[in-house]
Amino acid sequence: MKNRTINEAILDVFKREGKPLLIKDIYKRIIEYDLYRFRAQRPEDIVRIQLRRHCAELDFPTASSKKLFTINKDGAFFKLEKKTKQLSGEKKDNTSTFDDLKVLHKKYVHNFKKDLLKQLKELSPTAFEEFGKKLMTAYGFKKMEVTRKSRDGGIDGFGELKIGLASMKVAFECKRWTRNTVGRPQVSQFRGDIQGKYQQGIYFTTSTFSKEAKESSFQTGAVPIILLDGYSIVDLMIEKQFGVDVEEIPVYSNALDLVLTD
Repeated sequence: MKNRTINEAILDVFKREGKPLLIKDIYKRIIEYDLYRFRAQRPEDIVRIQLRRHCAELDFPTASSKKLFTINKDGAFFKLEKKTKQLSGEKKDNTSTFDDLKVLHKKYVHNFKKDLLKQLKELSPTAFEEFGKKLMTAYGFKKMEVTRKSRDGGIDGFGELKIGLASMKVAFECKRWTRNTVGRPQVSQFRGDIQGKYQQGIYFTTSTFSKEAKESSFQTGAVPIILLDGYSIVDLMIEKQFGVDVEEIPVYSNALDLVLTD
């Protein structure tokens, strides 16, 4: 019994008995044969959980991908026999598992972000500036304004962010670029335009930032510049549900065995 797991104890019971058993009977045999020493207050529940998590016919969010057991129509469990190679002409099981759904969801989210970023890149520069203003407002910034082209002083907009009892003046710059990478010179110029006037800068771009630009965003004694590239903007939109609607889809778990057994 040394270092034996609960699953190993259950499989040992099936080997000894040679037939399907209900959960309560499996638990009794484990105790009877002294196959496992439980330290839980409700040890039978531990057996139930392991049987369900590793059951081939049951699939739910916390189910294991390693299947060891099978369940009969009467709720009795038994060891899962290794399946032979699929015969020619035999139909495949098209039932989607929770892992399949997670893979599909990951792919969906990736494509969704890609399409959303593509839409942002298609905005006009002026529309993208307005977008940046509204996104910052959704994030919690106050008194946001887009500057006039003739008086922008090198910035596209400004506002305030309240921190405790104080308010911090913030400026932002928007580059609705499709391919070009924002480099250190652009970030340095933006910093020079706001130095001494604002306590923080935010740089939006639908493209990406160079390594040098990222390294220069925070410098001792200089105004910090927050860099938000295309996918960072999309992630922020999703986080704040800004320009993004969320639909909940129910995911059902098979728990028929719980009503068939005590």
